[in-house]
Amino acid sequence: MATLNQGRGVTETSTDTYKQIMVAVVHASAVGLGELLKNYKGQAERTELIRTYANNIRFFPDQTGYFFVYDYDCLNIALPNPLDWQGKNLRDLQDLHGKYQIRELSEAAKKGGGFVEYYWLKPGSTEHHKKLSYAEPIPGTNYFIGTGAYISS
Repeated sequence: MATLNQGRGVTETSTDTYKQIMVAVVHASAVGLGELLKNYKGQAERTELIRTYANNIRFFPDQTGYFFVYDYDCLNIALPNPLDWQGKNLRDLQDLHGKYQIRELSEAAKKGGGFVEYYWLKPGSTEHHKKLSYAEPIPGTNYFIGTGAYISS
């Protein structure tokens, strides 16, 4: 089993394991949400279902794993950290190095899924940490779902 680097993120030797976990949990959630969303046509109902699903799920041994959902135009549908970004367009959000991480995640998802590396404020911390995220499309929708893990620099 992969280990964490004293709660600061995954170690270099465990990055592959975390990638496998991210792909598995995102894919299972994307397929499941795609099936559930077939029954909901209104945007408000769809948003409520997605937020109910995503907002309280935590995983990885240090509980830093969570889901985020956006539409392809970078409108945030679900993001538990910070909650006040839900419903906002984050297309122009940049990390510490000027990377438009949400745009890149959207592009990766449009291609069927992919990884993006960037810096993000780690929950419970006041500092930005290197993060590797995986995103893929939710079938039958214009949404994508993703997650990430904080990795050692």
